Amino acid sequence: MTSVGEPAADAVLSVDVAVIGAGPAGLSAALNLVRARRTVLLVDANRPRNAATLRSHGFITRDGVSPLELRRLGRDEVAGYPEATVVQSVVDRVAREGGAWTVHGTWRGTELDARARSVVVATGLREEFPAFPSLRAFYGTSVHSCVECDGYEHSGAPLAFLCETADVVDRALLVATWTDDLVVYTNAAAVLDDRARARLAAAGVGLDERPVADLEGDRNGLTGVRLADGDVRAHTGAFVRPRWHADLDWIEARLDRDADGLVRVDRLGRTGVAGLYAVGDVTPPGPEQLVVAAGHGAVTAAAVHRDLVSGLEDLRDAVQ
Repeated sequence: MTSVGEPAADAVLSVDVAVIGAGPAGLSAALNLVRARRTVLLVDANRPRNAATLRSHGFITRDGVSPLELRRLGRDEVAGYPEATVVQSVVDRVAREGGAWTVHGTWRGTELDARARSVVVATGLREEFPAFPSLRAFYGTSVHSCVECDGYEHSGAPLAFLCETADVVDRALLVATWTDDLVVYTNAAAVLDDRARARLAAAGVGLDERPVADLEGDRNGLTGVRLADGDVRAHTGAFVRPRWHADLDWIEARLDRDADGLVRVDRLGRTGVAGLYAVGDVTPPGPEQLVVAAGHGAVTAAAVHRDLVSGLEDLRDAVQ
């Protein structure tokens, strides 16, 4: 039953579980479900948020591995089980029909049509960065968004933290645990009051609230932050606070979402909609380390399996 690549034309696949998203959370969920002898459809759009990152860290036995290599290894592991069907497709509709979940997607003109007793959403988030022209050129090498993932490699270096959101102080203080040479840039966003400024000063964190024009650097990496008034401040690395968006309009279900659009779930990944689960970055608190996401995927897989066993999501007759 295993296939990797494009699904067969005009085929409607019936499975126990459809896992949508092949990051660490989705891969872990799919792997543990096939090991529970559940038939699983794993749908990979191959649009990972961390595609620009050269090395991922903190994943035991895989510290320093490329995130793309980690995804490849995970897909190969899942696809090695006869219970698995792994396809590349962009899902554009998930809906409950006739007591089962229908999953529709397309990839290069080929349509995916499947029916599943349960669905695990692990599609992650879309990042929106501050509008600095050169940011993407350095992102993944000198500029990062996850300090837990990449802070160690910049320990003690002169760092910039680019943040235009109200959580700037708490995030800056976290970055400052890796260096005592940190400057926060708010790009003239009105996100700080006097108390916030005092907290940064007490921690020895520099602050520049002037408008930022761009980042500067060369083939060796970041060299500084250029302000709109022409002043350039030297830095060899930076962390940036993106805004994250959960694009889930393709799910035809009443999801409980928080103020940031993340899907609220219980500790096992249940959304509150029968047969629909969510795991990974798309759930609060948002972006997390790869190893944490993988752990959450395993926990949710166990919950899906138990729910199917107990009959809470017993839709077998509907999909056969």
